[in-house]
Amino acid sequence: MKRFKLLVLAVFATVALQAQINTPAPSPASKLMQTVGLTDVTVDYSRPSMRGRTIFGGLVPYGKLWRTGANGYTLVSFSNDVKIGGSDVKAGTYSIFTKPGAESWEVFFYTDTQGGGTPRDWDDNKVVAKVSAPVITMPMEMAVETFTITIDDLKSNSANLGLLWENVYVAVPFEVPTDAAVEEDIKKALGGPSAGDYYAAATYYSAEGKDINKAKEWMDKAMAMTEKPAFWQLRQQSLIQAKAGDKKAAIETAKKSLAAAKEAGNDDYVKMNTDSLKEWGAM
Repeated sequence: MKRFKLLVLAVFATVALQAQINTPAPSPASKLMQTVGLTDVTVDYSRPSMRGRTIFGGLVPYGKLWRTGANGYTLVSFSNDVKIGGSDVKAGTYSIFTKPGAESWEVFFYTDTQGGGTPRDWDDNKVVAKVSAPVITMPMEMAVETFTITIDDLKSNSANLGLLWENVYVAVPFEVPTDAAVEEDIKKALGGPSAGDYYAAATYYSAEGKDINKAKEWMDKAMAMTEKPAFWQLRQQSLIQAKAGDKKAAIETAKKSLAAAKEAGNDDYVKMNTDSLKEWGAM
């Protein structure tokens, strides 16, 4: 009986331990998402509050590395390559660390993305960009209670990553490759379909039994735009030419495909071209 009573008490104790009361996090998690030009920028961070404390030069000492938030690392993600402080930064996710000062901050973009606090073993080789950003001081009556990260001054090719808490605002400018991307799109659009576009359309029309003359027209354009057509491309061209009734051109193209297939050591295409040339009376 004594053992049974102890077992019951243990069960109740376990249930009591598992029961939880949900309470607000002291530094709640936040996610900021913003498109800058054509680049998606996402910031994941936790937001501590002042709660009557002196922040910079107090809770956050000057000249010491700060995790730039609370809890886990503060992370920023870029969907495209960007430029920060003159450094080229590849698309991806980075942690943000800072060294606040009274007049300016040092801001570091770091490759490690897992952890809390600050890295135990700081490695300068993991810093992909470093920026010295001036402090903009606001009147204390405008003090911001909760640490806030913003993306400000949006332009097609740039923006500022803003760090805002107490009466301090620090802006970290970054550039995005919008102009280059748009120029490339314009070039593609105004340049018309590519060789690959014509080739794909031609093979689709041929395979689906659609307008074979249109397929031949597209394939001829694709091959004219291709500096050195591969044996498998020439094979498709020859089949479309044959379907379109141009057996002379089909034979000529099949011979080119056969020679290229032999050079590449592809026995399958050697056999297929040989069989077609026999079918078309060329061998």
